[in-house]
Amino acid sequence: MPSSLLWAVDVYGRVYSLSTAGQQWEHCRDAHLEFKRVTAVQQCCWSIACDHNIYLYVHASDVPIRYQEETFENQRWNPVDGFSDRLLPSDRWQWSDVTGLRHQPLGDFQLPSENWEWEADWYVDENFGGEPTEKGGWTYAIDFPATYTKDKKWNSCVRRRRWIRYRRYKAQDTWVKIPSEQTESLPDPFNDITCGSWEITEEPRGCLALWAVSLQGKVWFRCGINHHSPEGSVWEEVPVPGEVVQISCGPGDLVWAVLWEGHLLVREGIGRDCLKGSSWVTVESPSPVVGAVHVAVGVNVVWAVTKDHKVWFRRGVNSHNPCGSGWIGMVGEMVMINVGLNDQVWAIGFEDRAVYFRQGVTASELSGKAWKVVSVPRDSERSHSSASASSLQSAGCFFGGEVRLQSQASVLSDADPERAGGEVVPTPEIGDAPKPRIPKVTSDSFISELVSDREGQISRRDVPPAGPSIPEEDHPEKDQSGGVDPQWSNVDLEEAQTHLTAGPGGDAAETSSLSSVATYNLALEEPYGPDEHPKWAWVSGGGCLVECHTQLNWFNSSTSTGQPAMSLSITPAQTAEWRKQIFEQLSERSKREMENFMNYEQAIEQSVWVKKGTMQWWRDWKPHKWVDVQFALEQFSGAEGNKDGILFIYYTFNDEKKYLHVFINEVTILVPVLNDSKHTFAIYTAERTKQRWPIRLAAATELEMHDWLALLSVSCCDSRGIQGPPSKQAIWSVTCKGDIFVSEPTKQLEASPYPTLCDQMFWRQVGGHLRIIESNSLGVVWGIGYDHTAWVHTGGYGGGFFQGLASSTDNIYTQTDVKSVYIYENQRWNPVTGYTNRGLPTDRYMWSDASGLKECTKNNTKPPSPNWTWVSDWTIDYAVPGGTDREGWQYAADFPASYHGNKTLKDFVRRRRWARKCKLTTTGPWQEVPPISLSDVTILPCGPKSTVEQVPLWAISNKGDVLCPLSLGSVSAQNPAGDCWYHIPSPTGQKLKQVSVGRTSVYTVDENGNLWYRHGVTPSYPQGSSWEHISNNVRKVSVGPLDQVWIIADKVQGSHSLSCGTVCRRLGLLPMEPKGHSWDYGIGGGWDHITVRGNAMEAPRILMPSLTDNQTATRPLQTSNQPEMNGNPVGC
Repeated sequence: MPSSLLWAVDVYGRVYSLSTAGQQWEHCRDAHLEFKRVTAVQQCCWSIACDHNIYLYVHASDVPIRYQEETFENQRWNPVDGFSDRLLPSDRWQWSDVTGLRHQPLGDFQLPSENWEWEADWYVDENFGGEPTEKGGWTYAIDFPATYTKDKKWNSCVRRRRWIRYRRYKAQDTWVKIPSEQTESLPDPFNDITCGSWEITEEPRGCLALWAVSLQGKVWFRCGINHHSPEGSVWEEVPVPGEVVQISCGPGDLVWAVLWEGHLLVREGIGRDCLKGSSWVTVESPSPVVGAVHVAVGVNVVWAVTKDHKVWFRRGVNSHNPCGSGWIGMVGEMVMINVGLNDQVWAIGFEDRAVYFRQGVTASELSGKAWKVVSVPRDSERSHSSASASSLQSAGCFFGGEVRLQSQASVLSDADPERAGGEVVPTPEIGDAPKPRIPKVTSDSFISELVSDREGQISRRDVPPAGPSIPEEDHPEKDQSGGVDPQWSNVDLEEAQTHLTAGPGGDAAETSSLSSVATYNLALEEPYGPDEHPKWAWVSGGGCLVECHTQLNWFNSSTSTGQPAMSLSITPAQTAEWRKQIFEQLSERSKREMENFMNYEQAIEQSVWVKKGTMQWWRDWKPHKWVDVQFALEQFSGAEGNKDGILFIYYTFNDEKKYLHVFINEVTILVPVLNDSKHTFAIYTAERTKQRWPIRLAAATELEMHDWLALLSVSCCDSRGIQGPPSKQAIWSVTCKGDIFVSEPTKQLEASPYPTLCDQMFWRQVGGHLRIIESNSLGVVWGIGYDHTAWVHTGGYGGGFFQGLASSTDNIYTQTDVKSVYIYENQRWNPVTGYTNRGLPTDRYMWSDASGLKECTKNNTKPPSPNWTWVSDWTIDYAVPGGTDREGWQYAADFPASYHGNKTLKDFVRRRRWARKCKLTTTGPWQEVPPISLSDVTILPCGPKSTVEQVPLWAISNKGDVLCPLSLGSVSAQNPAGDCWYHIPSPTGQKLKQVSVGRTSVYTVDENGNLWYRHGVTPSYPQGSSWEHISNNVRKVSVGPLDQVWIIADKVQGSHSLSCGTVCRRLGLLPMEPKGHSWDYGIGGGWDHITVRGNAMEAPRILMPSLTDNQTATRPLQTSNQPEMNGNPVGC
């Protein structure tokens, strides 16, 4: 594990850092000023100095911090000059940004601060879309704005080229001041600062949230901090419902603050799109008697310190419940506390001002076990005497006498000077003779006792300002400001007779007054005695990475100050020689032992773990039935870190123990199966996909089934090296149950002439529940639920029953869906009683499903699965295809037949449909798109190198209205509404229900399940010429951006039976043969929707023998005694 740093500030304002691999505090010697606060992350550290300026320390790294500035030079062609900078009045600027809306000539670009430097001069970018352009870097277009190309054409009337210049951040491994022009608009100086939120978002890299509190109790947020801009841009005020004294921000979305009254505030609404959050929620103080003075937050923890120095832990805190549920009192008395990485905790003790570390903090025990002091020396332990004089001279103010922590001290605020009720006592002028001064305590953490007793007596004095303690060049207005009364008053901490030393320099008066908080009995000669531990004022562990099992060197007693590590009779030379001898002896022994055992086989080459359970298995042979089996997953990790596993199913047949086994890397999909009585899921491999006969298993409970599914899914992904969210090129599909699956395509998937077979594709499940789903290669994924609600993919993965490593921690939201369950009431007519529920012996059930083969009554009909709950009662459904009469009945001559809504003399049977709504609540990486309900959606497919800023999206509402652009884009930038509609006649005698358009291909599906191809479609003739029938028994079709054709087919022949809802891909698609010639079977059945419109991954075409020689890949689709149409129908 690489070393990281713990930062701390002592009571003299000196900044120290302690490495996790070190054993002493390192003094940051380039910090020329005293510091009040530090807040650190792994890549940088922010601080507030005693001059009230903000300072930043950025750690140096191998990767420089660079930022690319760019501007565009625009020209227009005219008959006289050719291309020139003479543009039309309506054109964009000659020098502009990429949109042309902002004027930015080369000379207007300035460095953000003196901490940046230019790497080189401006130069022309001669690459366009990853390909080189002609010399000069010009790209051409018809007009502004338009699509630019690198080739000049006859109608190219405008051109532009991009100029680039890089600037580099040079101030690394040193403290630099944030430019004053960025903070001059602030009304008052800062009193507290905290940074965090680096785990919320991945883009831009290094994104941080910096919060600060001013002396007037206002909260400020620093915008624009990321890897390319470590200083940020501007401060923005965040309204608060009170006066804040301290604030803390964790690595995630937790932000807590402390009010002056002792209550706490929690920031809500923090997320990827809003780092500042949206609102505050008040939380009561841990103690009803005394309020809080300090709070520290991590990922899932909140610690607090009250005015009586008691430590409190907040339980139940997480990203979904940032307020937590209750306080728990902890052992120890502290003045401040800080939470770092992995929710590790540091604090500063109340009695000894030492740094403490909370031991035993783990993910399962966030509160830890005990406090342990960090007892290590400083690198300048013996040099304090020589440095004491300069430290005392730069202290900035003088506190006489002794200040005890139990004293009745308090702080006076300029916002309300009468609040303390103190008497203003004039102070006699003090001469210019130099007097020894005790250093001020620079950390406001010592105002804990001041805050706890705000009603104590405070004496305000009009004192001439103290001498300057910062470099003179930072205050050029010093000479003009002499004699002006200070804006901020000094704080007197003890008796009225204790005075502040005074000196010339009006500007420093503000500095000294604001920094005065508290002090101790301090010797004038040396800050610390020879055997005295340093007294700390502040600690920050935000950049200190400590694992729960890590052994640190900070707690070794031999490294404690004042205790020798070895006998004084042993000289350093003897120690070095002794260490050298031991090292040589150990090296020789190690070499000898390794040579003796070199020929032995390794005892352990891989780690193995096994998970076992009891399930039921649907037997492969007849008679098919459920049998009890032992189920075991054996997973192992190889020496190179690769993971794989084997799945075993142990069963007994004819009193003989047998087993089945499946290699994890051969599993292609894990599917939950809809079953009324059992919690069932299926395991597919490539071979079982061909047979349409998966391994079906049933768990005892739904929770057990979900646990196994999540575990097996993680194992399958590990064996294939799949991690994180789906890629932009992913293929999405939805089952008839509403489950969502995604597959990552390879370059060989659409390779010609030998593509990867569909049955070898690996599908993994994504949380959520949808009816249809559509995507494109830019990563835009939309879905529609059964209740017509539109959902958009957030970029996460997992959700649902996927937890832990199988799911992302953010971008997971609650998703609901509502669907209707239908049953049919059937009746037959007889001459005596008319229509009655007494049917013929050969009739269907009088209460049945749509097919009539299954009995479904109101009482025995259940929701689709235990996850669904009823939300309505049974009602008659009048919205049935074919129409109904007033009572909801449909009539026909017999069962089954064509039903209609009006009774005739030949109608001897009737039925009506009953509906009942049920609701599903789950989680997944989906966010609702209000407010219009949709029935269908399509997204424009984009090529592999497309760079569109807006994505054209069309949709149909559940009322039948066509919606475009649905807030995402338009038909084109020049003509968003298009020109006109062409009416394309349907195939003869067919009614179309779906259309899918690719790059040059158009396919449709009619209501009878026939797939049609449109001939003659060209860019100049988009309506095409004629329809050609391709296949029957097709449920859905999806045409990709490369004209790939995938369908959901019904009645596909398997080894045991016909399979409905099977994923199929069209083979043999070539420019000269856009229809293809055969089908390749994939996963199924039970699938209802698929989209390949995001797969723009092209594969190189190889000229090889015809694919028709390979019988496995081009086997004809089974027709089930149906005539073939166009060679290879998807018939069954």
